[in-house]
Amino acid sequence: HVQLVESGGGSVQAGGSLRLSCAASGYPDTNYCMGWFRQAPGKEREGLAAIDSAGSTRYADSVKGRSIISKDSAKTTLYLDLNILEPEDTAMYYCAAALVVVCEPEIDTWYESRDRHWGQGTQVTVS
Repeated sequence: HVQLVESGGGSVQAGGSLRLSCAASGYPDTNYCMGWFRQAPGKEREGLAAIDSAGSTRYADSVKGRSIISKDSAKTTLYLDLNILEPEDTAMYYCAAALVVVCEPEIDTWYESRDRHWGQGTQVTVS
């Protein structure tokens, strides 16, 4: 049973930075793609970044150049470093793990997976 627990959210001023963490357990398949997503009120969930089992990363245009996705050597914790935060970054942030055809932060790719897992989310508020 895969469990994902996010932490690190909070309130931050515009221009600031945050590191989000996602603790993973019950993680049977090392081929899982892991990713970060967010959902703002009234908006659809969007993908931000993804990292595959080999450590290759992909980013959405919305965060490219100001974020870094990474995971620890034991592959039990996923991170997202967000920099130069803007009020538009205010949202609930989720981590996820899934078996996907292409490890990319495209939400449709993840919805098509028959083996996907989501955390409960951590709120980020930028003012």
